[in-house]
Amino acid sequence: MPLQIYNTLKRQKEPFVPATPGYVGIYVCGPTVYSDPHLGHARGPIVYDVLRRWLRYQGYKVRFVSNITDVGHLTDDADQGEDKILRRAKLERLEPMEVAEKYMWSYFDEMQALNVLRPDITPRAAGHIPEQIELTEALLERGHAYVVNGSVYFRVKSWPAFGKLSNRDIEEQEAGARVEVREEKEDPRDFALWKRAEPEHIMRWNSPWGEGFPGWHIECSAMSLKYLGDGFDIHAGGVDLQFPHHEAEIAQAEAAGHPFARYWMHHYHVLLNGQKMAKSTGNLITLAELRARYEPMYIRFYLLNSHYRSVLDFTDEGLEAAKNGYLRLLNAYREVRRLLHNAPAGRHAGLDRAIENLRKDFANALNDDLNTAQAIAAFFNFVTELNKALTERPGRESLQAAEQVFAELGEGVLGLFPARVLEHQLGGALLDGLVNLLLEIREEARRNRNFALSDRIRERLIELGVVVEDTREGPKWKVGT
Repeated sequence: MPLQIYNTLKRQKEPFVPATPGYVGIYVCGPTVYSDPHLGHARGPIVYDVLRRWLRYQGYKVRFVSNITDVGHLTDDADQGEDKILRRAKLERLEPMEVAEKYMWSYFDEMQALNVLRPDITPRAAGHIPEQIELTEALLERGHAYVVNGSVYFRVKSWPAFGKLSNRDIEEQEAGARVEVREEKEDPRDFALWKRAEPEHIMRWNSPWGEGFPGWHIECSAMSLKYLGDGFDIHAGGVDLQFPHHEAEIAQAEAAGHPFARYWMHHYHVLLNGQKMAKSTGNLITLAELRARYEPMYIRFYLLNSHYRSVLDFTDEGLEAAKNGYLRLLNAYREVRRLLHNAPAGRHAGLDRAIENLRKDFANALNDDLNTAQAIAAFFNFVTELNKALTERPGRESLQAAEQVFAELGEGVLGLFPARVLEHQLGGALLDGLVNLLLEIREEARRNRNFALSDRIRERLIELGVVVEDTREGPKWKVGT
């Protein structure tokens, strides 16, 4: 089955066909960098990271663009209020760009910890003022915008298609429902392309209409078109951006004469206490707080274990369950690597069949609108069959194929087993050797009836996250709790 994507624009799943064969352009709305990222900020980057990895695994060349908003995003998410970064700058007594730099790198650090690949291009709104002015001028020339008191507004009534993404009829949109009505606007539904800077406003640039700053929506239209071109493939972001932000992006680009994104993907919220995680309400858990308690891969696994178009209600119990599930996969990977060292040549029909089924079920899951939860379920089914096969000492060729499928699909596509985890949790020869040495000492202590020493070794290993299992074939160990 070819890749099917739920296209918000069409409100249905559609086969994904790139505009240019073999090439895919993706634009993802990135963060407004005015505070530390929380768990809700991680869902989108991880989901679209898997999309990017899956497309590359299938042989596509992907250009992945995700922006940083460092100007223009006002506190009411529309045309009123204070710039979010400027407001934070006042609180922290910093220059606005200091705030942007500080929290941009905080965001990048958290994404790196979660094994999210860095975008191919990370444009910043403040670095693309000329492009935003140029797009605004094109809209003015075509009669889709107007200037008043140094600000420029998009004339919504000039573009009847406004509302097609969110399925809203332009004539039925309630005046002032999303933004406070400004008297200078022709129509309360109109939105700012450029805002004049009041005397106290620090962030300001010269423009044909006087000193000011860009509106929030215009930046993504300008930057996505600059780096991906007309009619690029996929635009993605949170469901809360669908209206008005993404709706405005489409109107601006198309009214200026540019075919815009062909597929739209929207991920749903992560809830805490039944409410959306949000900086504005303080209802959040920062990623730094979670990383102090959990390995970042547990967090990534937790977020991938539900479909991106379903609401996820965060609980500590859910994250603990994700941790245990992740460790089950991790330990199976470790056991394959351990047995490979001394495995005889040969194949194992049952294991080969399990690998084949995993590849098929995994592909079917991700091709069905990126169903990562089903892809992970396919891995658990595989591990059940793998563990049965391991009791029969499968040959080297089958074990190598099992190791390869963990590397290609588990890490290469799902991003669950980065080198850092393999080195520190799966361990290499050094960790294997040290743990096995301790187990040998423990076995000798048991033979000498020195149970105090034997129990002490076992307890210390448990404290370090190593679980010892005594079997007929001798002691075995795994990472766990």
